[in-house]
Amino acid sequence: MKFKSIIVAAIALSLILTGCSNTPTAPDANERPANVEGNNEAETIYPLTIKHAFGETVIESKPERIATISWGNQDLPLALGVIPVGISMANYGVLEGSNLLPWTAAKFKELGVENPVLFNDITELNFEAISDAQPDIILAAYSGITQEEYNLLSEIAPVVAYPTNPWQTFWRDQILMNATAIGMQAEGEALVDELEALIEEKVGEYPQLAGKSAAFFYFNPADLGKFYVYLPTDPRAAYLTDLGMAFPESVNKLAAGSDSFAIELSAENVDLLQDIDVIVAYGSDSLLPALQSDALLGTMPAIKKGSVALIEDGTPLAASGTPSALSIPATIDEYLRIIGEAATKAE
Repeated sequence: MKFKSIIVAAIALSLILTGCSNTPTAPDANERPANVEGNNEAETIYPLTIKHAFGETVIESKPERIATISWGNQDLPLALGVIPVGISMANYGVLEGSNLLPWTAAKFKELGVENPVLFNDITELNFEAISDAQPDIILAAYSGITQEEYNLLSEIAPVVAYPTNPWQTFWRDQILMNATAIGMQAEGEALVDELEALIEEKVGEYPQLAGKSAAFFYFNPADLGKFYVYLPTDPRAAYLTDLGMAFPESVNKLAAGSDSFAIELSAENVDLLQDIDVIVAYGSDSLLPALQSDALLGTMPAIKKGSVALIEDGTPLAASGTPSALSIPATIDEYLRIIGEAATKAE
């Protein structure tokens, strides 16, 4: 199933999620995952235990055959020069006739692989194909696998699942959990530092972003009577804080006590969201005039001013809104340019 709607923005799931209850917070650039035991900064020591939403995974020895499933997990080993034995097909933002996002495809080619093994698991996990790849480990730190799927995957190889809730692993944790599991914790930490330095450098070129409040929305042009707001636990929303902006107090209030990554609101409740300087949303140039002419949504200050950063639906740039080890350097310039233009209108 190829997603034409960006409600999930490249992730095969609905907006109704279950999981362990937690209070949404913005990512801390200085934090490192606390759910990994048996390792130190210099060298990964096995056996290694990784805690996650389904319990614990014990990795007895350094994996040599690494498989990845779901969204973005393949980019970590590739970024560290390790070729996975199989990965999930990309299900959103791919170019016509391709099953890979461009930055993933480019890295495979750089590493000398023209035809990587792809799991056709867009509609459901292809357990047979994953098993045929004979992995020593399956990386799924950012995913939405269920308990049943986790159990079945664990019969194939140890699985690195998400820490708490499905589809709510920030890019730093995704990198560090996956890197530690494959015996490359130090390299993963260095990669995080490198990406943070890159982001800081690029954001410095857009001083208009500093101090602005920003939120990620989904609008359906065919039905503006309701819309979705991505909450602070969603990686694409959290990425905006990496870019120098902050969550509006209104969005923090909506997120309080929620374990989902997004919330649906009626346009009649638009008065709850009057403190947003910049709106980031998926859509074409025609979306903004539609929003501005809407009797309810058009009352939002950001929409009135036109400080709406529109990311074209179905493009690689739209896919990069959920950041990974390779997508950040590949798209940050274009992403910041669009958001920076919107932030200028908010002033």
